[in-house]
Amino acid sequence: MSFFMDREKDQPDSVLTPADAPEGAIVSPDMFRDDRIPPGQSRTKKWPVLDASGPPRIDLLTWRFRVFGLVQRPFELTWDEFLALPRVKVFSDFHCVTRWSRLGNLWEGVSVRHLMELAGGPAAGATHALAHGYDHGFTTNLPLTDLLSEDALVAISHDGEPLSADHGGPARLVVPLLYAWKSAKWVSGIELLPADRAGFWESNGYHMRGNPWTEERHNW
Repeated sequence: MSFFMDREKDQPDSVLTPADAPEGAIVSPDMFRDDRIPPGQSRTKKWPVLDASGPPRIDLLTWRFRVFGLVQRPFELTWDEFLALPRVKVFSDFHCVTRWSRLGNLWEGVSVRHLMELAGGPAAGATHALAHGYDHGFTTNLPLTDLLSEDALVAISHDGEPLSADHGGPARLVVPLLYAWKSAKWVSGIELLPADRAGFWESNGYHMRGNPWTEERHNW
């Protein structure tokens, strides 16, 4: 497990609020809470980097993103095809299970809802999803209802800059209402499932859902 701070992303002491969101950005519902820091968390003004094995090597010429499993029309995109899709901006807080919260992040990328529209929507019986990553077959599971939240996206930039490899670039899943490990870095696809299935961290004791507001950190 590696951990360090991205000092170039330090925030000021003041806390960004929904009023600071750019025009047209989707503001995550949790940003409207009176207290935006979940139980057991503390605010960081930095942009910590935490992962199990470091960023994988990804060649954009061979990069592919798949939506498959229980969808009406499975598909696969190249990097250029992904960049050609319409984009959204999402303004959200971000909570890591290791107990830090970074408030007021601006993400830009492709809405998960739009990706599901391209796939013709979930097929009958789909209840959960498994996000797949380029990092040694990493997976993480999510309820389909959480994945299809308005503020969920596959992001390619953070705070106006392309995602660095350390932070999941070229593209990462972002699901703000869950702990950050559910926002799979280096995402390679989304698979829809007929039932819940543990991913990497969930198979190693982490919670199957990961709601920070009820401290769903572990399975015990």
